[in-house]
Amino acid sequence: MNKYSYKLYANNRYTEKKYMTYTRVELMEMTTFQLRNICYKEKLVTGLMNTLTRDQLIETILRYRGAEETLLIKERKDGGFERVEAAMQTYLKTPLSDNGEIKIPAKMSLYNGMKIDKPDQYLVETGGFLTESNVLLVNEQLELCGLLNLRKDDQYPNRYFLAADQAIGIRQTKNKNYSFIFLRKQDSEYMYKTYYQEHPLPPTNLHYYKVPIPDLEIKELETTTAILAIDFGTTNTTAGVYLDSDYVSSPCSHDLLNKRIHLNTINFVAFPDSLHQNEWIEVVPTVMSVADCSNPDQINYHVGYDALKMMKKNSYTSLATKFQGIKRWVSNYTKLEEVMDANGNTAIVPRSQIIREFLLYIIRMAEHQFKCRFKHLHISSPVKLKTQFLDMFHAILPEYQIETEHALDEGMAVLYNTIANQIENNSFMDGKKYKALVIDCGGGTTDLSSCQFAIEDGHISYKIDIHTTYENGDTNFGGNNITYRIFQFMKIVFSNYYSRGTSVYDIDTLIDIPGKDIYRYVDDYGVEAVYEQFEKAFREAEDIIPTRFKEYENRTRDEYLRVRNNYYFLWEMAEEMKKEFFRKTGILRSRFYSEKDLQQESDLNVTAVDRWCLSLVENNQFKDVYDYPNVFFNIKEINHLIKADIYDIVREFLEEFYENGQLSEYSIIKLTGQSCKIDAFREALKEFVPGRSIEFRQKADNVGKVPELKLSCLRGALRYLNAKKIGMIETNVTNHAPVVPYAVSAFTHNRQEKLLISSLERLNQIHGSISRPWGVTEVEFFLTGSDNQTPYKYIYINRKEDFTPTLYENIAAQYQDKIPQDETDSITNGEVKFFVFAAEDHWGFHVVPVARREEQLFVGNKAFFAFETELSELDFFDGLK
Repeated sequence: MNKYSYKLYANNRYTEKKYMTYTRVELMEMTTFQLRNICYKEKLVTGLMNTLTRDQLIETILRYRGAEETLLIKERKDGGFERVEAAMQTYLKTPLSDNGEIKIPAKMSLYNGMKIDKPDQYLVETGGFLTESNVLLVNEQLELCGLLNLRKDDQYPNRYFLAADQAIGIRQTKNKNYSFIFLRKQDSEYMYKTYYQEHPLPPTNLHYYKVPIPDLEIKELETTTAILAIDFGTTNTTAGVYLDSDYVSSPCSHDLLNKRIHLNTINFVAFPDSLHQNEWIEVVPTVMSVADCSNPDQINYHVGYDALKMMKKNSYTSLATKFQGIKRWVSNYTKLEEVMDANGNTAIVPRSQIIREFLLYIIRMAEHQFKCRFKHLHISSPVKLKTQFLDMFHAILPEYQIETEHALDEGMAVLYNTIANQIENNSFMDGKKYKALVIDCGGGTTDLSSCQFAIEDGHISYKIDIHTTYENGDTNFGGNNITYRIFQFMKIVFSNYYSRGTSVYDIDTLIDIPGKDIYRYVDDYGVEAVYEQFEKAFREAEDIIPTRFKEYENRTRDEYLRVRNNYYFLWEMAEEMKKEFFRKTGILRSRFYSEKDLQQESDLNVTAVDRWCLSLVENNQFKDVYDYPNVFFNIKEINHLIKADIYDIVREFLEEFYENGQLSEYSIIKLTGQSCKIDAFREALKEFVPGRSIEFRQKADNVGKVPELKLSCLRGALRYLNAKKIGMIETNVTNHAPVVPYAVSAFTHNRQEKLLISSLERLNQIHGSISRPWGVTEVEFFLTGSDNQTPYKYIYINRKEDFTPTLYENIAAQYQDKIPQDETDSITNGEVKFFVFAAEDHWGFHVVPVARREEQLFVGNKAFFAFETELSELDFFDGLK
């Protein structure tokens, strides 16, 4: 039988190490609790473990599991370059022979201001002569032209790659006859100290291997006219570009040969996943953490996988500020945030700066991969917030040209893939109107938009007429909700396992409704009723494995960090298991283990977890648990677990379309977003529409480990921009006023609630008003969502000095029918009427006060309030889950 198994963190490539090693710096950042965990896992002095002090634990781990630290020049220091050059010219005395066994690339292209990294694939075979070290790039006159690092390639023995930080820089000289100077370990360390120490070191005799480079060119980066497209997501972000054969005058031949750049097609930007042995993957988490804010004017951040790695490395106990879901800040991106690094330094920074740093990281990674400078950007956004997002991107990236005229929203970009396929395959009826529904379920939000389009084969181009409308959405349902359900289930199962020694709970005990009846049960009793028993068991599990770390802020630091570690540890495992179950078709069961499981079976996914550690409460005392639970999770359980949630969201979106017969008018139902690859979505949709009309490409055309559904928005935007560029299409896009799933109300003086904007009305059709006496300074407005949860309160600050005399003609010229004349005519002396109306191109509502004093009309300041603030979001990381 063909064995098909998968193991996370299992390095099946060449490696010399049989166990994990640790550096002193890493260990110094860990808590005593984590150090004991390492001693337990590595089987070091188990009997004495609880009697050792923190320093003794560190020394013990270093003695048996200490990593050999290599001193590499990575960060720039003023004067260092000159000091190394002077030392090299003075002490480089003893040449060594490598017998031709040190093999370097035949041709190299180095770019000024651009780093060199493993994907550049400048490989060196050392023949056993070299270790990780600093490398000097020199010319025939022994002038120093560059400082590089030789780093180990874990895939093959005796193979290394050249790397260099962009800040160190490359220096051009008149002499172009270049060579590499390779050094022994001790000589390399001497150069490291020379670079960073300002006082002179004692004289030495440097031994070296000199290897001439057949062809090396130092180039300047060109600025390209190609548009870099970024799909900025709540949970994950992707980026890509369509590269013409002339996107720069001379594309890097090395990257073309290594198939890192593909001409005349779409290229996706790859990011190093430091959580999985630095594999390069075409998606990056939208996560940031503060690395160093000791200088408030120059704050350094960890971005994406590096941020997750730093959180995990410190067992989620670091003080450093973390940001997840920064996309939600669009309505309030100028707000200031107080940030802290791991050393306790604090600084105040605007949110716009944090978003800017994240986007600049994406742009820098793209520029490194494609060896050019980008000036044109296309950043997709949700249809309802398109104007607000474009305004924000213009404000935080003023040096870039943000595509506005041809900017596509996320749903429209996804739909264009379908349109482009119809044109390519000539499978459209000329002039026929097609109707499509696009359901986009991403990591944090779900949106439903409807589109009507017609394609006409014109005289000189295809004419495409598109009408698009935002129909509905849930800002609090996405992939994270599914992770949270798995997290809850794990917590219940593990607490049961550790307290009773068995796995009594299976999913049928917790959700005792047969799978085939769940949809009807949700229809009759609501989704909460399905999870009633499940939620009760989850609350009980808190007594054994506590995760609500916010409630431990008034306890000891040790207790707080233990509970916080429990939460993030379980969350990460739930996220990892979700990805594995829904990425592979052959995986039916999953379990967790420490070492490589030799008895793997074809349907079993073993997730190896470094440093398994949970803190249990026993007799009101915390107890450390290091043993891996012998618990299996299977795909049927997970599908049963999330079935009701997914049906509920699909029902919320489609029920009205279904009941009034509109659904049959749509010939295409398009699923997109990374969460839509879950089969439960398609199953739930079949309750409303026939399966054949659902466009759901899950298994085909995945790019590496990234589902095609995640990349479809990016691919659609790039195909559209390229088709516009070459004149293949002419488009007429009309965005119709969306349906608003919110209600806005205010209270009269006698506490009667007055509805000003009613839910599920078209955005351009809604307005209302409420009156107050002239002297009022604050007016409260309440926003209620479709879920009828606690309303969110907005306060309009009313100032007398802001009012200016006016005539109704002036009001009508500015606000048209939003403020009708009969409404202003009825305002009495001493009355202020606050007109509330939705904004056509902004997802929110405006408030305009109009008053009458001594028969004269006055108008006050207009204020805008967004429908969705970041405070209305469902936060899974607030410490109350």
